[in-house]
Amino acid sequence: MKNYLDSPKRTDVSVGESVKIIRQLQELSQNELSAMTGIPQSTLSAIEHDRVNLGVERAKVLARALKCHPAVLVFPNWDIEESIAA
Repeated sequence: MKNYLDSPKRTDVSVGESVKIIRQLQELSQNELSAMTGIPQSTLSAIEHDRVNLGVERAKVLARALKCHPAVLVFPNWDIEESIAA
């Protein structure tokens, strides 16, 4: 893996923004994700706008639907390099 450069961090991402980004990368609408998870579209909107806390159980449900680990949604700004150095 020596043939690549680390990308510098440009901005922090909120929990809601991480949900929205991953949803959009998978080309899903809020309505489609709602149908997949049983979470109301209005709640998904509130999560994406950081008006409602994601919570552990919703994180698990969304992570299954979005095919990612729940930590990706809950800890979007976690830096493994920082945690190893600490």
